[in-house]
Amino acid sequence: MKVTLVNPPYPKDVHQHPPFIPLSLSYLGAVCERSGYEVNIIDCQGEGLNFEDFRRKLEKTETDVVGITSATLTYKSALKIACISKEVFPECVTILGGCHASFWDINALNECSSLDIIVRKEGEITFQELLRKLEKKEKLDNVQGITLRKGNKIIKNGDRPYIENLDDLPLPAYHLLNLKCYHKMGKLTLPILTSRGCVYWCNFCTAVRMFGRKYRMRSPKSVVDEIEYFHKEYGVEYFTSYDDAFSVDISRAEKICEEIMLRKLKIKWDCETRVDMVNKDLLEKMKKAGCIAVWFGVEAGTQGMVDKMQKKIKIDQTIEAFKSAHEVGLMTVACAILGFPGETEETAWKTVNFVKSLNPAHVGFYIATPFPGTPLYDIVKENGWLRIDDFDKYDTATPVFETPYLSMEKLKEIRLKAYQQFYVRPSYMFKMLAKGGIYGTSGFKTSMAYLLRTLHVKLS
Repeated sequence: MKVTLVNPPYPKDVHQHPPFIPLSLSYLGAVCERSGYEVNIIDCQGEGLNFEDFRRKLEKTETDVVGITSATLTYKSALKIACISKEVFPECVTILGGCHASFWDINALNECSSLDIIVRKEGEITFQELLRKLEKKEKLDNVQGITLRKGNKIIKNGDRPYIENLDDLPLPAYHLLNLKCYHKMGKLTLPILTSRGCVYWCNFCTAVRMFGRKYRMRSPKSVVDEIEYFHKEYGVEYFTSYDDAFSVDISRAEKICEEIMLRKLKIKWDCETRVDMVNKDLLEKMKKAGCIAVWFGVEAGTQGMVDKMQKKIKIDQTIEAFKSAHEVGLMTVACAILGFPGETEETAWKTVNFVKSLNPAHVGFYIATPFPGTPLYDIVKENGWLRIDDFDKYDTATPVFETPYLSMEKLKEIRLKAYQQFYVRPSYMFKMLAKGGIYGTSGFKTSMAYLLRTLHVKLS
């Protein structure tokens, strides 16, 4: 059984982020190899491949199964990849997974006759069982966690329980990727996942619906074993945690830091977590263990908007988390959501000004986007606010719904001005230039990009 795993390209005319290593496919690749299957990964984003490039590359392979991952933004691209795969290998089995497909499974199979099976939510065990059944040509009726076409019917099998012991997963198969594609400023940053799931239920988030409302953790030893292996095997010095919240269990986060220090690993890393799940002692320990930056979900600058999102944090906790992080010498990234239902022009600007007052190294102002599977999607649909249903536009930079309180045009204008006000400041630009490193250099480059864009608008 030969397997090809695919990360589809971004749609055209979308802001092109630097390519991220597709961790989900790296895990699936490792699971395939552990089960004895021949596997390769085609990362269209990392390799800069369009659909015709993909076709030519696929034609040079032999494959029985094509497994495709997608987010909402790349969903339509994923369907195109499935169509091309069937054109090249008519007998291959096409399988789609990822967060969007998990909540759009029946729609996806109805919309694309080239798709055979949807893998819902956590995919490693499901995919492994699927391959075994397909190889033996056995029925798929009892495979948990899949939705499939059976004749003229679409059958949705029951959910699969989540993997309880994440230490059982193999190391991600990064050797299946062309790692040179992911270098930034001459450095390779590898992702590491130390946990899955979340104990909260934010209205805008797909992650908790995808991985469950339970925080499942890898052991500190397993986490640092992985870091040490890739540090020594590939000489990687930079790691980034893909956890939705690294420090839900503060004592475990501390043990990971202690294990890094015990092994004297000379690495740098960053993570994302919640403002109510850190304290100064933990942040100091993270800094000593090589952490250079923490991403915090600020979400909004007014308690009313935070509460509407069901974020369950207090503004005072946000202020304290940033203060503590800066005191121990960590850089911070503040992420905020603009345009959530109930947002007005006044509350949006309060969020922008609040984020600036936190003095982070970087900011992310994201447009509230109703991803399928979230309460936000249901709210927007039920109120008739959705204006754009083309998933190619769901890039968190483009408004796709409009409420009576704030127009899409005004929201887009506020977001642009928010970035300009933050990055086009001489004091910020000089600070980032002096800081250097990945975050300092990227901050300076972002400043220059917004400065040039501002000048272009003024001169045109």
